[in-house]
Amino acid sequence: MPAQLIFISIDGMTDPLGQSQVIPYLTGLAEKGFNITVISCEKKANFTLNQKQISQHLENAGIKWRYCFYSQKIPVLSQRGNLQKLKALAVTEVKKTGKKTLVHCRSYLPALIGLYLKKKYDTKFIFDMRGFWADERVEGKIWKLKNPVHKTAYKYFKRKEKELIAKADYTVTLTENAKNIVNKWNSEKKIKIEVIPCCTDLSHFKIWNEEEKLSVRKKLHLGADAFVLGYLGSLGTWYMLDEMLDFFIEFQKVNPASVLLFITHDKPEQILKAALKKNIRKNCILIQSAVRKEVPEYVSTFNAGLFFIRPTFSKKGSSPTKMAEILACGIPVITNSGIGDSDEIISESACGIVLDNFTVKNYQTAINDFSKINRNDPEFLRTVAKKYFSLEKGVSSYEKIYRYLSGG
Repeated sequence: MPAQLIFISIDGMTDPLGQSQVIPYLTGLAEKGFNITVISCEKKANFTLNQKQISQHLENAGIKWRYCFYSQKIPVLSQRGNLQKLKALAVTEVKKTGKKTLVHCRSYLPALIGLYLKKKYDTKFIFDMRGFWADERVEGKIWKLKNPVHKTAYKYFKRKEKELIAKADYTVTLTENAKNIVNKWNSEKKIKIEVIPCCTDLSHFKIWNEEEKLSVRKKLHLGADAFVLGYLGSLGTWYMLDEMLDFFIEFQKVNPASVLLFITHDKPEQILKAALKKNIRKNCILIQSAVRKEVPEYVSTFNAGLFFIRPTFSKKGSSPTKMAEILACGIPVITNSGIGDSDEIISESACGIVLDNFTVKNYQTAINDFSKINRNDPEFLRTVAKKYFSLEKGVSSYEKIYRYLSGG
């Protein structure tokens, strides 16, 4: 009998993250024969826009979808309410499927439900960490340790973190760096742990030919000779806009015809205001929103992908999805050190440039070094994406865990 899997996510399937980093994996696993129910917490705006499309996709894949709606009206209490709604849905599904169910929990809040189900119903529990969540909250200044409520929450989740890892039937991290840290915490007990980075669908993100690239550039009013530094995704808490703009200033000195293109749903005003403060001409900054199916065509206009991320402790557990997607399109990356396994991957494969710090001198060195990498060989860069970040490889790794836990 095929394994019964319940996948629990606090992120919605109608969110961009659910569409790029949950559904592709689950679709691939359903094709491997697993009976899957996904339980998610949907944001109403995204649900209204995307529900019909996502529901049809999941139904076609043979995946059952149970959902509740996300609330953030009252800090802490709303999140607790979200968790209770997810828990109620999960309990209902476990009662239907029985104790042989595998419960795959994406990040820490769903993992609390997974641990409860394991204790109450003897289900198998997979803790898919995604990163060091409590530390991300503090380092991202979402939680302030001077606030007694935030401090209490941080201490609770740091204690719970070790229990989740110790009691999970399998733990998944995004990076080798995170795996090494977790193993040091649990040096007295051998735990089952697998590294599965943020992967990308190589059939969706692919190399475009020159004619196709020129067509997209024309649509964006970009000249054929313009050198495009591109940023992909939201800017949010972790991405260093000011430093990326400073890098672009130095880059323009060497490449006067360069343009900085942001593919993002963020409001243009934030980016343009920051650029204006640095006296960057408005016509050198281009901001384009895109739905998922449009993203690869806009990425195809990049000559290089640029992203700087705050290098904190928690980022040792991060795997930037944008890096996988940009490389899959045959485009090199320019980033900073201290982020997940990016340093090692770029060093081993020469698929981009890594900056050690954010100084003008370092920017100039990186710009000079950029000319020496394999940026004129898109097929080579795509092989790097395939080696480290292919969706098929990620699906295969999850399949191995599921079959091990289900005795198959």
